[in-house]
Amino acid sequence: MNELLILPALLLIAIVFGYPMIRYGWLSFHADSVLTGLIPVPNGGANWQRLLGDARFWQDTLQTGRFALISVGLELLLALAIALLLDQRWRGRGAVRALTLLPWALPTTMMALGWRWIFNTPYGPLEQLAKALGMPALNLLADPSWAWIATVTADVWKTTPFITLILLAGLQTIPADLFEAFRLEGGRPMQALRDITLPLLVPYILLSLLFRLAQAFGVFDLIQVLTGGGPAGSTESLALYAYLNAMRFLDFGYSATVMLGGFLLLTIFIVLAGLILRATRVINPVEP
Repeated sequence: MNELLILPALLLIAIVFGYPMIRYGWLSFHADSVLTGLIPVPNGGANWQRLLGDARFWQDTLQTGRFALISVGLELLLALAIALLLDQRWRGRGAVRALTLLPWALPTTMMALGWRWIFNTPYGPLEQLAKALGMPALNLLADPSWAWIATVTADVWKTTPFITLILLAGLQTIPADLFEAFRLEGGRPMQALRDITLPLLVPYILLSLLFRLAQAFGVFDLIQVLTGGGPAGSTESLALYAYLNAMRFLDFGYSATVMLGGFLLLTIFIVLAGLILRATRVINPVEP
């Protein structure tokens, strides 16, 4: 009976997620470009052989992984601090909660344009401040060492509220009696955070990390609008590389291979991370 109840959800997942992945897999074994007249032609796995030797793909993989890990790590730390603050009772908390969610509610392209203006040379506010202080031009988006930091900054500002919302929901499920009993036993606030709050928040932390790592690893619109993948490809993501292969070079077969290759790498990373967390007993197996 329970299987019948989840059948519509499984069917929806198969249609929305399964079919495109099967289509990507099929297309990755075909040449589909202007050279074939945009008609899929089997090529015996040549796309995958090309992918393994594609230095640009592996460079973008490292850049995307660096972006995802650093941005999500910073978001988690900031979100935890904000969620702990918003979980307390103080005047104006409701208004601050609403304002906290505002960056997440803004469209990514609009937000990226705003940050592009902030980092703009020579008209952005940061450049104007540097000029007023007598400093040389910063050229933040023209320097590979700073451009990727700019993308991380924009992403952290945009999506920290998402993790905050999940962690705040987790905090509100923790009974207040636990903290009261802990306080009566002589426990201090920092000890309560370590011994009660964080252990009970682990499922919510893992859930937010899963969502955000998958989303950050597939980042496209932020990079496209803010830096266009530059300078010199230093901020190019896997999704942007796949997009360029499809829409600029009209090589749809290899574009599908890039997307599927990135998905497989992300899946392997999540599975390995899950095994490590289970081995260290951060995740406890469910008892039958």
